This record gives sequence, C-alpha cells and structure tokens, in this order.
Amino acid sequence: MTKSNTGSQRFSKPLESIKGDILTDTFGRKHNYLRISLTERCNLRCTYCMPAEGIQLSPKDHIMTYEEIYTIAKEFVDRGVTKIRLTGGEPLVRKDAALIMEKLAALPVSLTLTTNGVIVDKFIDHFKKCGIKTLNVSLDSLNAQKNNDITRRSYFEKVYQNILLLVKEGFYVKVNCVLMKGFNDNEIIDFITITKDLPIQVRFIEFMPFDGNRWNMDKLVSLEEVLSQVNSNFKAENIIKLKDAVNDTTKSYQIKNHKGTFAIISSVTNPFCDGCNRIRLTANGQIKNCLFSSKESDLLTPLREGKPIQTIIQQAIKSKLKIRNGMDTLDKFKESDAHLNNRSMITIGG
Repeated sequence: MTKSNTGSQRFSKPLESIKGDILTDTFGRKHNYLRISLTERCNLRCTYCMPAEGIQLSPKDHIMTYEEIYTIAKEFVDRGVTKIRLTGGEPLVRKDAALIMEKLAALPVSLTLTTNGVIVDKFIDHFKKCGIKTLNVSLDSLNAQKNNDITRRSYFEKVYQNILLLVKEGFYVKVNCVLMKGFNDNEIIDFITITKDLPIQVRFIEFMPFDGNRWNMDKLVSLEEVLSQVNSNFKAENIIKLKDAVNDTTKSYQIKNHKGTFAIISSVTNPFCDGCNRIRLTANGQIKNCLFSSKESDLLTPLREGKPIQTIIQQAIKSKLKIRNGMDTLDKFKESDAHLNNRSMITIGG
C-alpha cells in the first residue's frame, strides 16, 4: 500500500521526459491498453473475487484522486496508450465516477469499463456523453438463486434487466461469466442460447487463482471442455470460428443465425501472453505489469512528491516476464505459491 500523503498533490512541476518507447517490453509487446481500478469497494461479494471475510481496504488518502488518475492516464496516453478500461471493485460506486469518466473522455482514447451491472441504469446518459460504446457486465449464472450464492447478494433480476437496457440503448455488451465446475458449467449452452436473440457477446472465463478465493484445478472448466459441450449441442456446420485480433484475450465463436456471439478466455489452460498489450493501475496507484504478478511499482508516491514517473513505468514494463509472471507451464502454475502472495481480484481491477 502506498504511504502517500493526500495533502502533497503537486502538479505544477512538469514531468521530465525520457527518450525511447517506455511502453514496449523486452519481448516486443507494445502496451497500448491501460486498465485503471477506480476503487477497491464493491456492492457485491463475489466468491472468486474476494474472500468471504472481506478484505482490508486501503485508507482513503491512499486512493488516487480524480486529478491523479487523469494525470497518470495522460502520461500513458502521451506515450501511446489508445484504450482505457475502468474497473474496480465496482467502478460506479465511486462517488466521482462520472467526473472521472468525463475527464478521461477528453483524452484521445477509446474509453470503456467493466461493471457488475447493478447500477448502470443510473449512468446511461453519462456513458453516451463520454463516448462509451462498449461495456463488460459480470453475470455468472442465469439462475437467480445460483447468482445470489456466488455474489452473496440478490441483484440478479436488476443486473439482467440492466443488460437488456444497455442493449436497447445501443451499447455493445460483453457478458463476463466465470465458469466453475459443478456450479455453473451446466449453463454453458443456456448462455449461448441467449445470444440467438440478443446481440451480445457471452465470454466464458476460466476460474483464476487469487488471494482468498480457494482456487484449485478441479474447479476449472477449460477451453476444451467448453467446446466439447458446444460440439455436442450444435451441428458442426453451424459453429462459426470468428477471427481474433492480435491482442484479443478471447477465442470467439458464433452459432449460425445467432445475433450474438460467445468467446472463451483461457488464461490458465491456453494463455494469450504473446499478444498481451495490457498494463494495470490499481486504485492506490500501483502498476502491475501482469495479472499474476505480486510485484508492483508505486506511481502515486512520486507523483505526489512532484517527481517524474516515466522511469518507473519503463522499469515496470521492461521487467515483465514472457508468460504469466514466469509460470510458463501448467504444472508451475498449479504448484506456485505466487497466487497466495498476490492481491485479491477486487483490489487488482478486473
């Protein structure tokens, strides 16, 4: 946690420039996608995201202000970032979330966010004002009780209706579903079926290990298992493999004559590290160069001290390992203790 002092916000001193491309790592990967966590707080308590006992939140004065978020974001945009995603926690529970969106929308970037969908209806007009066209909404079950069990809250109907509202209002919605064996893996076909009439993308995400979420391989539903169910329920000629972009985390598909699509994110069994273009900024101003890395680089403290941050960014990018923070085989991934030393997902930012 940063020990920054909220009273020492000094933005008058210009940040020094350094030569070279500071967003390209030693493997030639250009990082043009910044994910910013606005808050560690959330109005849900999803089991895969945080431990049942909750987490120790960062003190309020350790959390970036909206001015600091903008200043750091602009530094990245000036260096080549073209896309910013706002995450949390739940980004929309932050009181100045609308102001932050408005500030960042002034930058020459594609702006989007990941949300649990509970209160998105309150922000429809603001999304449009800020040019936000795509949102990722988390929904892990189409069964209300099961969804309540995993989120530890009873907002299923609200979230589902908000997904429909977003579609109606012209937004492209990606529905994030974390698959867990024995819990919701029997809903894979149900989720794909709703893409028949809804122009959304359902994204099946492999269950990933983070502090306190009781991960093990037995709960994981792999890409191969998802496709096995698809092949068993749809004719081969009706299953269309879509073209994936260079930096896509997904393997995307569509059922013939369906308005929507579905995709699989297989961070564990089929990592996509070769095309990774993402860098993460936590709510308390730490850079994480990999979702699975427990190492962080503090940007907020030097920023508040009026010091340049480019060298810190460059060092964080250059130290990024080739595959999953060095866990380059499935055996290493299963046996690593690094997951226990990492943050809970809620404090990383989705």
